[in-house]
Amino acid sequence: MVNKLDLLVITVHPDDAELCCGGTIAKHIALGKKVGIVDLTRGELGTRGSAEIRDEEAEEAARLLGISLRLNLGMRDGFFRNDEAHQLEVIRIIRQFRPEIVISNATVDRHPDHIRAGDLLNDAVFLSGLRKIETHFESVIQEPHRPRLLLQSIQDTYVKPDIVLDVTDYWDTKIAAIRAYKSQFFHEEYEADEPQTYISTPQFLEIVKSRGLEYGKYIGVQYAEGFTCRRIFGVENLFNLK
Repeated sequence: MVNKLDLLVITVHPDDAELCCGGTIAKHIALGKKVGIVDLTRGELGTRGSAEIRDEEAEEAARLLGISLRLNLGMRDGFFRNDEAHQLEVIRIIRQFRPEIVISNATVDRHPDHIRAGDLLNDAVFLSGLRKIETHFESVIQEPHRPRLLLQSIQDTYVKPDIVLDVTDYWDTKIAAIRAYKSQFFHEEYEADEPQTYISTPQFLEIVKSRGLEYGKYIGVQYAEGFTCRRIFGVENLFNLK
């Protein structure tokens, strides 16, 4: 079992991490960082596929990305809440793996699960640093831990990013990890007789590509991924800015 992670992506549906920050994940693994993904739900309310199929697809995507860890908390897709019980589940995970940076879902989006998960993570990241909140792992009291940075993804609804990261060299890895979800996104090999959805059309992957190109344009690279943050960033040296 992994004891500590540098970067932990905690998102609500299997495939959210790959869509939102697959390039960021792959880039930081290449930089020698330990990266993990925790899915809050199994995506069981999805129109296409099933929870069992999504489990297999998530495992394949994890293999392609090369992450150190992937867990699923098994919360109820569509019906989890930002309440004490769910916050404590996330706090336990944060304290167990003690990441420096957490990436979560969007603050504004058409999908209510994304917004709710973004708020849940914002609250849990703060609360995980409070020593008077007691949580346990394997019957041992966990030490408090607050990640130094929470970044939130930009998903279907466009929001101006606070920060963009060059992922040009890792774009193909990101797309391969997305396409591992054959039941969800357009894939020539998936032949199940199921309804077409917004994300299962070939055009959706073109939208993902165009978003990456747009963010890349901002910093003079080919592809980038964008994030928002609820606090102000600091930098030690202006010449480190792109």
